[in-house]
Amino acid sequence: MPALITPDLVALDADLGADKSSVVHRLAELVAAAGRATSADGLHADAMTREGQAPTGLPGGLAIPHCRSAAVTEASLGFARLERKVDFGAPDGPADIVFLIAAPAEGDADHLTLLTALARALVRPDFVASLRAATSAEEIVSLVQDVVAPADAAPAPSPAAAAPAAAVAPSARKSIVVVSACPTGIAHTYMAADKLSAAGQAAGVDMHVETQGSSGATPLDPAVIRAADAVIFAVDVGVRDQGRFAGKPVVQSGTKRAINEPDVMIREALAAADDPTARRVAGSADSGAAASSGAGSPGVATEVRRWLLTGVSYMIPFVAAGGLLIALGFLLAGYPISQTNPKTDNSWAQDWVLNNSIFDLPTSTVAHLHGGLAGYLGAMCFAIGAAAFAFLVPALAGYISFAIADRPGLVPGFVVGAVSLLVGAGFLGGLVGGIIAGFAALWISRWKLPAGVRGLQPVVIIPLLATLISSGLMVIVLGKPLAAALTGLGNWLNSLTGTQSILLGIVLGLMMCFDLGGPVNKAAYVFATTGLTAALSGSGGHQQLVIMATVMAAGMVPPLAMALSTTIRPKLYTAAERDNGKAAWLLGASFISEGAIPFAAADPLRVIPAMMLGGATTGAIVAGSGIELRAPHGGIFVFFAISNFLLFLLAVAIGAVVGGVAVTVLKGIGHSDAEDAPEDAVDLEHAHAPVGVPASAASA
Repeated sequence: MPALITPDLVALDADLGADKSSVVHRLAELVAAAGRATSADGLHADAMTREGQAPTGLPGGLAIPHCRSAAVTEASLGFARLERKVDFGAPDGPADIVFLIAAPAEGDADHLTLLTALARALVRPDFVASLRAATSAEEIVSLVQDVVAPADAAPAPSPAAAAPAAAVAPSARKSIVVVSACPTGIAHTYMAADKLSAAGQAAGVDMHVETQGSSGATPLDPAVIRAADAVIFAVDVGVRDQGRFAGKPVVQSGTKRAINEPDVMIREALAAADDPTARRVAGSADSGAAASSGAGSPGVATEVRRWLLTGVSYMIPFVAAGGLLIALGFLLAGYPISQTNPKTDNSWAQDWVLNNSIFDLPTSTVAHLHGGLAGYLGAMCFAIGAAAFAFLVPALAGYISFAIADRPGLVPGFVVGAVSLLVGAGFLGGLVGGIIAGFAALWISRWKLPAGVRGLQPVVIIPLLATLISSGLMVIVLGKPLAAALTGLGNWLNSLTGTQSILLGIVLGLMMCFDLGGPVNKAAYVFATTGLTAALSGSGGHQQLVIMATVMAAGMVPPLAMALSTTIRPKLYTAAERDNGKAAWLLGASFISEGAIPFAAADPLRVIPAMMLGGATTGAIVAGSGIELRAPHGGIFVFFAISNFLLFLLAVAIGAVVGGVAVTVLKGIGHSDAEDAPEDAVDLEHAHAPVGVPASAASA
């Protein structure tokens, strides 16, 4: 393997400019001049883009600008020891030691491992001192090669880590688990992990670290997670498989803080471990138990659920954006905007947007549409929303595949999702195809290929073969049976009337209120939104719009029911719960079901059955009344997309009253109406606040 650094990539005691952009550009020129990048400007632009995400200056006069770049042809290190220090955003001042870490856009695992070994060495004072004392470029190269050589890839322990742990009795030692991750997964991920490990060991704490970086990640043992007293998330991106840590006290920050203040974060984590009101990692209580069963590895059911929920979670933003734009289009231009123009097979909205511009508004248009500015804007919103809706199944399949195979699964997953739409297999094809694409990509990524073609594996071989396998199976084998199943399901739904329709409403209402944003809730929601997509495109029927209305109405009930209960008998609740109840009015009206999560987490045996009763009541009324909804989200704020808004409101109100009264009665059993809920009880809003998840994400 070519060396990462050579003497012609080293600039000693040089003046490379007055600002970091100049320094990075000069180092990029060294990399390009050495034949390791096709364009210095391209590498510079990518490095500065990464710099814009978070400064790369480190304490002690160091800076490590870094990036993945399509301009880089060979993983490289540019080094500068500056004559004039330059500010890279470190808290203690400018830097005189600068490494430009340049990785190819699809860097292989071996190179990335070496690059991260260098980043980890930079936390060692002895290594940094040797860089400052070096007298030649060749000496710099030797020092760097010593820490990134494969045989010595693991960095020597820092003085802090090597120091004896504080005198803490084994039985009194705390255990902390750490997850670190940065956008590129090359430098800050590993430096943050090492800084926290060293600080924790010096404090007499058992530290267990999972680095979610570019060179791969080894998940923590579920038994270690169960035994941990607290969790530290040192991340600039989302935490993969966060549900493993559900319920643990957590301290979260970016990687920069973990590098700069590891001791402070350790102290905060230890304090959180002893604080019952500390913030905790969100997630279902049973996810961790399920994941830790069976010889320390997740069970099949747990893994399948994780794959499907990943796909649904990434799909939901497309649903929200596309659906609300479509609803806005209806408001501005009327419902006929979605109908097909028989002359072109496009919707009237598509034809109007394609044939007119805002600078040439027609005074009148086809009879199906309103004219003028409102009609044009409505057509535009509908056309954009329909385009966003077209990504629903590809995103579902793509991110299911991603959950199985990580990045190599994205391309085959998205393609098989698009193909499933092409053959009429819809969301069923997306579910099945995403799993097939993920396993195909995972299998091919594990092939041991010759070094000469290994670089083609992530960019050519995996996308080509995994896409061919998964999409080929969808076209040849799976497409027609899945399409037939989907058509049969649609026909059955459209045939439901009377008692059958009410029964469906009860089932959907129970599902929406069972786990308040969990797998069952999401299954009902996906069922409704995919049916809505078909209905808006003209391939679905009236009943699918009724299902969407049923699902949203039932999902609004839990927060409203809890808000009502805290109002009619406030002494059954803590002060924090009463505050949550005030916020739950707006959350429920907006169709954000997780407004009831703090209450359900504190008292699931009383709260969840009552919420299910209220949701089933509302579901039965909405489905039995045939109310239609043409928007996937928004609650009362998409009133214009609801066919009988007053009856819809009445159904939600009845369900909220039923649920609120039921939970009040259940919580009142065995309790007096006295001050038996102390003011200093656990603050559930903080104890169960989700980490890194927007409040609206789980309701759908």
